[in-house]
Amino acid sequence: MPLTPSRMTELQSPLPTFRLPDAEGHLVGSEGYPNQPLLVIFMCNHCPFVKHLADALADFAREYQARGLAVVGINSNDFQAHPEDRPERMVEEARARGYTFPYLVDETQDVARAFDAACTPDFFLFDRRHRLAYRGQFDDSRPSHDTPVTGRDLREAADAVLADQAPSETQKPSMGCNIKWK
Repeated sequence: MPLTPSRMTELQSPLPTFRLPDAEGHLVGSEGYPNQPLLVIFMCNHCPFVKHLADALADFAREYQARGLAVVGINSNDFQAHPEDRPERMVEEARARGYTFPYLVDETQDVARAFDAACTPDFFLFDRRHRLAYRGQFDDSRPSHDTPVTGRDLREAADAVLADQAPSETQKPSMGCNIKWK
């Protein structure tokens, strides 16, 4: 399977504003997280890279939301061409995985473009001032090898952000399927 790396947006970039519906039509916007660290994850249902870490990602979100990190998932894939990523399937996926974060639909793909998102999963962690503090991988695991899924890289970055510290600037790109553009 071909790998697409994240584009490694410049650190300290401001949070792009967004206002998107979740899969059931409830609007969620970036303005809803004032002075709160925010993790934005570009993801989808069908990508083997997302599937590989989905359960660990659900656990990560529950743990870190309890510590004050806001989390949103955004599906920007063309779900007309990839019906497994349709909103109704997103509802099913969120329930099956136990996602406790809003899973949003970027049907126009404008939000993915504003973030310069490239792959699924693609992680963007913003500090309390909504400046980009981390953009990189969940951890070193991949579907193609036996490295355990730990979330180590993202956990270290989130721990730093929650402590009002800057994560290490040495960050490895996330790798996954390319966003399915229209």
